[in-house]
Amino acid sequence: MALAFLDRDRSIAPAGYSRWLVPPAALAIHLSIGQVYSFSVFKNPLLALHAADGSAWNLKEVGYIFSIAIAVLGLSAALFGAWLEKAGPRRAMFYAAICFGAGFVIASLGASTHQLALIYLGYGVIGGVGLGLGYISPVSTLIKWFPDRPGLATGLAIMGFGGGAMIGGPLASNLMAHFKAAGQPSIPYTMVTMGVLYFIFMMFGVFTIRVPPTGWKPEGWVPSVNHSALISSHNVAVTEAWKTPQFWLLWVMLFVNVTAGIGILEQAAPMIQDLFKGQISPAAAVGFVGILSIFNMAGRFLWASVSDFIGRKGTYFTFFTLGAILYFFLPFSRQDKIDSIPLFVAIAALVISMYGGGFATIPAYLKDLFGGFNVSAIHGRLLTAWSAAGIIGPLIVNGILDHYVANHMSKQEAYPLILHIMCGLLIVGFVANLMVRPVAEKYWLKDQNVAVAAGPAH
Repeated sequence: MALAFLDRDRSIAPAGYSRWLVPPAALAIHLSIGQVYSFSVFKNPLLALHAADGSAWNLKEVGYIFSIAIAVLGLSAALFGAWLEKAGPRRAMFYAAICFGAGFVIASLGASTHQLALIYLGYGVIGGVGLGLGYISPVSTLIKWFPDRPGLATGLAIMGFGGGAMIGGPLASNLMAHFKAAGQPSIPYTMVTMGVLYFIFMMFGVFTIRVPPTGWKPEGWVPSVNHSALISSHNVAVTEAWKTPQFWLLWVMLFVNVTAGIGILEQAAPMIQDLFKGQISPAAAVGFVGILSIFNMAGRFLWASVSDFIGRKGTYFTFFTLGAILYFFLPFSRQDKIDSIPLFVAIAALVISMYGGGFATIPAYLKDLFGGFNVSAIHGRLLTAWSAAGIIGPLIVNGILDHYVANHMSKQEAYPLILHIMCGLLIVGFVANLMVRPVAEKYWLKDQNVAVAAGPAH
């Protein structure tokens, strides 16, 4: 068959293969699909579009595009996680590239004909499937390559997703400016161009990804016998993992962390312009999105690496304690209070670093609690928390903003309410993390030979 090269057996690494050649393949996928974090760059241009009858979309309608994409990301990750374990990362990455690229093309038709349903279908649903497949496909592979540093591994895998906006934001902005200057439909042409470029870039990851041979481990590495009680030496199958209280506590933790982060990311470019009216140009707002992208990306690598030393539980305690404090004080930096753009950017950047760190640390937390046997499938199911947050977060933000606008109140006054709600959510996450305990023996996989046969359960 023409697609036989996608089979898992065709991607097994040869003897002597360097594991450091695998992270670039993961980055190729995650830097591409991480473009979703720069979607706020499209919001104002989409709001400015008018149909033939003069009608236009409102903020909530446009916000649903991002929400649908994130919701479908989590649902598709949950649906296809177990399949990915058998099919291998290469096939999943290939399908991700097709869906993500096609999503842009279909969305471009919606923008050109002013049909929001087509944008929902393209960027939201089809592109969202590409996001889900692309997001989880490298994670378990890198955990297997780096059993000695699972936090570092997941940080490497997921780092690129946080940095996607660093490329996607300026790329979209410059392409729209280029096509507008040429007298062409800026949004449709930009979306088609980005769809093609991202497909090509993602194919690099498809061709270069490799999985370790069965039983492989790093040379000279011996698993430690002295470790935290939360680090299990047993495996839990995906069918049992979701029945445990630990799974749902981590679900709540991911949900509140993501909801809070999306409170800033989904509205990043308009937010800084609203809070500092007349001081921030659209170009500077795009720059702010880029700064957040850098910290989102760096936080994924740094916080996940830190978790290898202070533990996943300690890392999440840091997120929920420091994060709640920062969310509380963030709105006081605005124009009519302290009026400090550097302070606002610094707090937002630190908050987003922990948002990204939460994503990168959660697979290692899962691996600690449930073992490495079904970590992709369990991770996929846990990402339904991201789906829920992708809907709830923008609903909170856009719903409150639309209410203030409809009642002729200052949008500046809406943001303290929004950010203090996020602060409260992080306190809920703190309590959930406090309740995490080792997984009970009744959930352990009894036949450990199954795990060994399926691959190294590091």
